[in-house]
Amino acid sequence: MEERMTISLLLDFYGSLLTERQRECYALHHEDDMSLGEIAEELSISRQAVHDNIERAKSSMEAYEGKLHLIEQYLQRQQIVKELKTQLESVTSTTIQSLLTQLEG
Repeated sequence: MEERMTISLLLDFYGSLLTERQRECYALHHEDDMSLGEIAEELSISRQAVHDNIERAKSSMEAYEGKLHLIEQYLQRQQIVKELKTQLESVTSTTIQSLLTQLEG
């Protein structure tokens, strides 16, 4: 899986479990593409503090995924839905198509 997608999914699934500062540093660095120096200036903290918060956030989220496997399960469900849609393209039941659309989110 592409690293940017992994980072985004980690933040989506486990970001709320981080401290506010960790979430803020991680999001600014990975989503807003800010440098450590820019984040440090924005938050009035040292570059080292930014780096430490980002590393702790990443480590925590990877540990959560290692135990909970929420992202792995999500990706498996997405693959199953994709396969179901492919197999059911010829089916004209609007109910089935509607349910698949709802399942996709």
